[in-house]
Amino acid sequence: MTINRFDAEGKLSARITQITVPSFKQLADLAVQHQAIDLGGGKPDFPADAAFKKAAIQAIQDDFNQYAPTQGVAELRQGISKRLQQKTQEHFDAEQEITICSGVTESTAAALLAIIDPGDEVIVLVPAFASYAADVQLCGGKPVYVELTQPDFRLEKEKVEAVITARTKAIIFNSPHNPSGRVFDQEEVQGIAQLSQEYDLIVITDEIYDEIYFGAVPPIPIWKLPDMRERTIITNGFSKVYSVTGWRLGYVIATPALTKGIRKAHNYLALSSALPLQMGMVEAVGSEESYYIELRKDYSKRLDILKKGFDELKIPYLAPEGGYFLLVDFSDFGWKDDFEFTKYITEHIGVSARPLSGFYPNETLTNQRLWLRFAFCKEEEVLKEAIERFKKIREQKN
Repeated sequence: MTINRFDAEGKLSARITQITVPSFKQLADLAVQHQAIDLGGGKPDFPADAAFKKAAIQAIQDDFNQYAPTQGVAELRQGISKRLQQKTQEHFDAEQEITICSGVTESTAAALLAIIDPGDEVIVLVPAFASYAADVQLCGGKPVYVELTQPDFRLEKEKVEAVITARTKAIIFNSPHNPSGRVFDQEEVQGIAQLSQEYDLIVITDEIYDEIYFGAVPPIPIWKLPDMRERTIITNGFSKVYSVTGWRLGYVIATPALTKGIRKAHNYLALSSALPLQMGMVEAVGSEESYYIELRKDYSKRLDILKKGFDELKIPYLAPEGGYFLLVDFSDFGWKDDFEFTKYITEHIGVSARPLSGFYPNETLTNQRLWLRFAFCKEEEVLKEAIERFKKIREQKN
């Protein structure tokens, strides 16, 4: 009898093998190895509000230890609905339109599974969070990339329209945008809305940074434009605004018809999300308006530390309009490979960042600028120390 050698790698599915994993983990490991200040990942290094933690702990002590309802606990869904009503004067039905998931990544996956058939195309605006394209591929779809126009990362309607085909099903939209920090303006948002209606497309909008913006006017929700609510799927979460990235809780909002499909997908992806943590977020979404005002003030202070520091070092950057990342342009330093440059500053300067190429398909760029993304969701003293360390790089260049 012939026994064939088992080829485990050869048994992997095509949809898994076509997905590339960003090299960010290697950079995070390098930061630990060299004891560098890690401004790469979007993880706050300060504690969440004590009231949120207390509510989750109390839920554990009160034996909220079993499965949550698949759609999420009613109090949390109702709290989300109330917060949206306060912010936008729009009502969403907690029972039929809001679903709690395990983070925005799972929210996006559930939304895509609900609407994508094999071969369907989904437009992804790059640079983009890596999971967008990966989720499309896991669903059997095809990501189609449209590059935002540098140096301001502007969203051009004509470039999006040029890639629309008969197989195009959806567009993934993100404002405030990660990694650029752009808050897309009325013209840009309206352009996507017009294409959605003209070509009968669904817009999946990732609004995870919607409470963190630096202008007087909040980001424009695309679903508030005429005739857009029924063709928009909203994904959002609690990680960024409430500083609980490790709790892995998010939510999806869609029309009742779309929500039925999304809940089916969520049921078989995760069944439900952690019940005690959901109870903690019930406390969070009930926060007074002052919480969000202070949040924006605090992030403005942190951003100003980096801006002032890079101004003094005469290193240019793109000032973000929202979110908590700053793109800094190191083109003047003579490097061509942003990944290698990131490794260099981690090893020799003691500060880690994320190269912009990691937010593009196959980690390739079509421009000549060398952008690095820095997260400023860190304690102020950490940010000041990072700037102090960067003085070395200016001294070396001079």
